[in-house]
Amino acid sequence: MPPTAAHLDHLKDLFAPFGDISIRKMFGGAGIYCDGAIFAIADDDDVWLKVDDVSRAEFEDAGLKPFEVEMNGKTGTMSYYKPPDDIYDDEDALRHWTALALGAAARNKKPAKAKKKKAKKKG
Repeated sequence: MPPTAAHLDHLKDLFAPFGDISIRKMFGGAGIYCDGAIFAIADDDDVWLKVDDVSRAEFEDAGLKPFEVEMNGKTGTMSYYKPPDDIYDDEDALRHWTALALGAAARNKKPAKAKKKKAKKKG
């Protein structure tokens, strides 16, 4: 089920201290961006934070679970993990887990493609 507008507004407020937060709906859910880099995804009333090879172990050591998606009858995981519930009421936990996600986002951000200039017509 897609995330509710209220849930997305709450997440935008929650992550606002970390930078310019924007949300883009995608694939029945939403991508959450900080300063242009996707660092979290949301659906229903849940949020998952981006992980990579540097940060994944910390999420797993805390017993946190990855985002699972079913495609073509098979279940797979994505590089997003559900954070602990205390991020909603503990500022230190919020800073810690969000910093891990922002670090993964920064390490995985693709460079912007250079725009090609159109050739001027002669004549």
